[in-house]
Amino acid sequence: MRVGIYAFDEITMFHLAVPQMVFDEVARQGLAPWETFLFADRKGSVRTAEGYRIAGVLGLPAASEADVVVVPSWFADGRPLPAPSQRMLIAAHQRGATLVGLCLGALPLVDAGLLRGRSAVTHWHAFDLLRHRHPEIPLDDSVLYIDHGDVLTSAGTASGLDACLHLVRSRLGADTANQVARSLVIAPHREGGQAQYIERPVPQEPGDGTIPRVLEWASEHLQESLTIERLAAVAHMSERTFVRDFAAATGTTPAAWVRSRRLDEARRLLETTDRPVERIAGECGFGSAVTLRQNFAASFGTSPIAYRRRFDARERM
Repeated sequence: MRVGIYAFDEITMFHLAVPQMVFDEVARQGLAPWETFLFADRKGSVRTAEGYRIAGVLGLPAASEADVVVVPSWFADGRPLPAPSQRMLIAAHQRGATLVGLCLGALPLVDAGLLRGRSAVTHWHAFDLLRHRHPEIPLDDSVLYIDHGDVLTSAGTASGLDACLHLVRSRLGADTANQVARSLVIAPHREGGQAQYIERPVPQEPGDGTIPRVLEWASEHLQESLTIERLAAVAHMSERTFVRDFAAATGTTPAAWVRSRRLDEARRLLETTDRPVERIAGECGFGSAVTLRQNFAASFGTSPIAYRRRFDARERM
């Protein structure tokens, strides 16, 4: 199998190296005759973001020989892909090649119309940009990659390793993927998604209005029952008026805000304390460890215990 990797000026060496490391390891281990090559808008060389010049890069016509075409990254400003390169992606897809967009490399694939009506994932920094440009594309921050068979997209930087290893697994089987993972000293499969990395601070509404005061009060009483009826009573409003004003101030519903705030507090306690999950569940208002685990998995794609292992701030003190 031939894997063509799209290179461009100012790409980082890490992004360029990820698919080469994983796919070339298949050949190095003698597991399958896979071959990678770099191609760009013009034959010759590209200059990386680190200032290195990489020579021996093929031109766009070389992509017609690839079974898999990888866009390993893209510019943070989301600039349009040059028209000839976009036509190359479309042509590759039409002839049956698998298209892979790693990290911000998902943007050119979406712009080329290769994910119409289908979900995608990219680095969370680019979610707003992609939503604005293509509101019809569902974005999922709870996964590391999404594979539609013909088009695969991945989340933030290191998720490219997961996506490439997944492609090895889907083409050559779990045993081969495990062997590649062991050789590269990476996990053969990681749980969760990038949602657990996204900063979600408590909304800071301006002014001294009623809703900000209710939010502050609710944040101090997360362990209690925070129904709309009770929150409206704290605000001295009717329930209908409270829900309307709450949505105008926060852009969400009271139930969704309370759930998000409780999850934020649970994350903080998991990161900074050794309290048992059962206790944290009670202090955050989830009632039971089971409810906390269900909500945690739905939002972050991982368990509280796994999250604590990964983000325990006490280990860095």
